[in-house]
Parts: sequence; C-alpha cells; structure tokens
Amino acid sequence: MLSTSLWELPSSSAILYIFLTLFSFLMSISVACFNGNCQVLEACTAATDCGSGLYCGNCPASGKNQPVCTRGQATVPTSVINGLPFNKYTWLVTHNSFSIVDAPSLDGVQRLTFYNQEDTVTNQLRNGVRGLMLDMYDFQNDIWLCHSFRGQCFNFTAFQPAINTLREVEAFLTENPSEIVTIIIEDYVHTPKGLTNLFTSAGLDKYWFPVSKMPKKGEDWPTVTDMVQQNHRLLVFTSIASKEAEEGIAYQWKYMLENEPGDPGVVPASCPNRRESKPLRSRSSSLFLQNYFPTYPVEAEACKEHANQLFNMISTCYKASGNILPNFLAVNFYMRSEGGGVFDALDKINGHTLCGCSTLAACQAGAPPGTCKSIPAPNTGSMSSTSGSFTGSVQFSKSSASTVHTPNLLVLWFFYLPLLAFLKTTINTHLIGL
Repeated sequence: MLSTSLWELPSSSAILYIFLTLFSFLMSISVACFNGNCQVLEACTAATDCGSGLYCGNCPASGKNQPVCTRGQATVPTSVINGLPFNKYTWLVTHNSFSIVDAPSLDGVQRLTFYNQEDTVTNQLRNGVRGLMLDMYDFQNDIWLCHSFRGQCFNFTAFQPAINTLREVEAFLTENPSEIVTIIIEDYVHTPKGLTNLFTSAGLDKYWFPVSKMPKKGEDWPTVTDMVQQNHRLLVFTSIASKEAEEGIAYQWKYMLENEPGDPGVVPASCPNRRESKPLRSRSSSLFLQNYFPTYPVEAEACKEHANQLFNMISTCYKASGNILPNFLAVNFYMRSEGGGVFDALDKINGHTLCGCSTLAACQAGAPPGTCKSIPAPNTGSMSSTSGSFTGSVQFSKSSASTVHTPNLLVLWFFYLPLLAFLKTTINTHLIGL
C-alpha cells in the first residue's frame, strides 16, 4: 500500500526520499567504526578512528589511495611466548636507525645523504623495534652517527653525537626492565677504547651482555628469562674483528649470518650471503640477520615493498639458508605498509617458530606446539574517501605526514536530519490526503 502510494507522490519528492534513504544507509556504513574502534584494513578518515597501535594511512605506490587503519607497532614476541632461548625469536631491526627524515642539520649545513627512518629512536623502541643499526665515526673529537662514505664523516653527512642516541636506548631499557635491545655497529671508530668509553658514558655498561657468554659454535643462546634476570639486556656487535679482543665488543660475523644488504638483498629468488658472513647454510653461528631494503631508500615506495615482495624474500632466504628463519629483520621506513607490512611478517615468522601456528596471535602460552587459537580475518570496510596520507600517534616526519581531514559529522547531521524529517512530514501529509 505504502509502496503504491509512494510512486503516486510527485516525482521530485519520491526521488528525494529515495536519495535520502540511500544516503542514510551509506552514512551508516561509512561511520560503522570510529572513535578508536576501527581495526587493520578498515576504512578510516582520521587516526582517532583506528585502534591502539594503528594509524590511518594509504599506499599510493600500490594504487591504494583510500586510507585504512594500518599497523604501526610490532607485537613483542616475548609478550606472548616467553622463556625461550634468545635465538628462537625474530626481532624487528631498523636500518640506519639514526638517519631520520627532518633530523636537524649540523650548524645549518645542508645535509647530503639518504634517509632511512621517519621517527625518533625512542619512538622506534616504543613501537617494538628491538634492533638498531648505527654507523659510528670519529668526528669533531667525538664519536658521531653519520650516513657517509669512504670511512669518513663530513659535516654534510653527520647527524648527531652517538651518545645522544645511546642515552635514548639507556632510558628505554631503564623504563622497560624486561626488554632486550641489540645494537649493530657499522664501525669507523679508530679512537682507542672509543666505543667502550662511549657506552660507559651513556650508562649502558650495566646492561652489557658479555662476549664470554655468547655461544661460539652455533649453540642456543641463554633464555630471554635468564638474560633479563642477569640484566644482560644489551647486545652489541661491531664490524671490526679486532675490537672483540681489545674492547670486549662482539665481532658481528663470528656470531651472526647475514645476507647481502641493499639491492642484492631484494632480488627475487636470490639470497646471497654478505661477503663478510659465513655461508647462510653454516650452522656455526646461531643468529641470522636478514637485510631487506633497497640501496636507495624511497619513503613512498616502502609501503609497496613491505607487501608480497617481503614475504617472498623471507621464503627465498629461508630456502637459501637451509630452512632457517631470520632472528633479525632489518628494513627501511618500518611503519610503511598496505596494512600489516613488516609487522605481519614478523608475526608469521614468530608464530611458526614459537608455537607452530600461522601467526603469533594464534599462539597459546603453555600449550603444545600446533595448538592454535582461531584468528578472525581482517574486516576490509569500504569508504568513498580517497584523500589523505598518514595521521596518528605514529610519529612520521613533518614532510611525509599529511593530516587526513575528517568532515564534521555533527554539521552534516544538523542539515541532514531536519531535511529528512521535513520530507517525511510532507509524504505523510500527502498519503493522508490520498
């Protein structure tokens, strides 16, 4: 009866009523999640739409312009499965952790170098990064972090004194007494005892994991529980072999396997070992660092790089190493992805290694391997908006971050609801008159 009468309305009123009804339906979809309720891959218009550890972002490099809630934090594996040897876990590492977009230049000198990260070292650690790759040089009668060449730091390649970053690490370890951090140094420091004095000045000597306790023949490392109890929560590796005897700093490739960094490390179906490293199939070292970043970093491309290609390269290196998964996964712009990115890759690796499940979230502490919780698939909501880039508590640089402006829904509803009520009154009046 109503449907018949509806079509008897003046055509303009009927069309407007249908339009507003459809608009109401679309509005209910578009605001289905907001105020911190949206999950990974659900559409968003602002960071406040997304849940904890997420930001609102997109990936134009992959043709994905619509903003969705995107992971910005790693799940620390020991928070799910604790007490295993250190080498049973996979940890997130930032390549050139100090080379941060928009970092202040030295005395106003224009910096001429590449950038690899977008937020502070402190924020990296808070977001679940547990390994830092730092390039250290003698510079200005001190030790500086530089992204340089030919083993020399220049004023246009310098970032800051290394002690500043090490103090950030010290503060994090002090505030988080159950966390373990690894520092991998590309070492150009020739000052006698320079690194020893540096780490002591930064207050990190109290957390130092002694070289004497590092496994020398590929055995398991101490458990993370033992490392925390002993307060041996800082692992430091150098690229200079002689410093192990001279300063007690572990020579990286004595304990760690590593694939080629830069472009050779992202070639499909190829995973060669780094020249300084033993072959990846060697079992005389119990740690494996997988580099996954191009030689020339491009912020806008990282979200695309952290998709299928990343998973393919992990699989390739797994086969090349004789079925060994990495303990360290080193990347540029670690937060950039199409949704899950590096964080999903880490969860899959840790899930497989720690509990035999498809992802870390499916693991159950104390349960037999392969006893996995059911994990719901991400909800891929839809929105019509294609604007915006990155917003949220994730600290992107000013130049790369772009606020997603949200339409004021209150204003929209103030105009929409009275119009709908007016139209309904008009229709009811017309129906009564029929």
